[in-house]
Amino acid sequence: MASAISPSAASSPSEITATAAKTRSYWSNVLRRFLKDRIAVACAVILLLLILAAIFAPWLDLADPYRGSMIKRLRPIGTEGLPLGSDEQGRDMLARLIYGGRLTLLIGLLPVVFAFFIATVLGVAAGYVGGWVNTIIMRTVDIFFAFPSVLLAIAISGALGAGIVNSLVSLTIVFIPPITRVAESVTSSVRSLDYIDAARASGGNAFTIVRVHVLGNVLGPIFVYATSLTSVCMILAAGLSFLGIGVKPPQPEWGLMLNTLRTAIYVNPIVAALPGVMIFITSLCLNLLSDGLRSAMNVKD
Repeated sequence: MASAISPSAASSPSEITATAAKTRSYWSNVLRRFLKDRIAVACAVILLLLILAAIFAPWLDLADPYRGSMIKRLRPIGTEGLPLGSDEQGRDMLARLIYGGRLTLLIGLLPVVFAFFIATVLGVAAGYVGGWVNTIIMRTVDIFFAFPSVLLAIAISGALGAGIVNSLVSLTIVFIPPITRVAESVTSSVRSLDYIDAARASGGNAFTIVRVHVLGNVLGPIFVYATSLTSVCMILAAGLSFLGIGVKPPQPEWGLMLNTLRTAIYVNPIVAALPGVMIFITSLCLNLLSDGLRSAMNVKD
């Protein structure tokens, strides 16, 4: 990919125009290849619909997700006025699932976004500067790899306490190390290329070289890898809520809903499984979308 968008050290108008045209051509090829992947496009549409439903939930004329009724407990799918049944407290499952998607997607996506920006800065700095900077950053990152991500997330959330903010913080910390390692690896490989040496020889300072010449070649691989972690992050977020160290009740969240409905699995197993089905579908779409992006960005001239 580097050959497709690598700028030269020269700054003549003709070469700048040629570089810009080459960059546009690369991203045009990425978009064209992605749109040809029907599975990835379908997953993108499904995820977009889920996100839009979560964002505009208050305007969808849904039932109150917090309002229960003891006489309507665990109604089956297709009940009049309850298209997806009701939970253990008689609350509308359709409303709970849509509103629950707001927190599940928020806690599943934001930590990866935060980790992407933080880890990119750390990884690029470690990969480009090298020396003692690389040693300090990467050896610190290696400490976190001594713990499985699930146990690390549970330990940090348990120490910080339950809550949305604490879940975001714990999951962000969990995903900074792997993204940092990828960012450091791709930056180290780009740093040794000829056009970086030419940029240094032309008098460019480190900040300019990184901003103009390095980031354009490393952000793609880092971004693709980060997208592959979103499904893992969402599952971890749901797991924390299931264990009672994530979102607090009565807020609707798919992992928390699985926890509260686990005792009803022998009474109404279909309704009890609905939050798990939503987690499965969303995670599958995120994985397939990530695969589609990886294939689309692997453009060869």
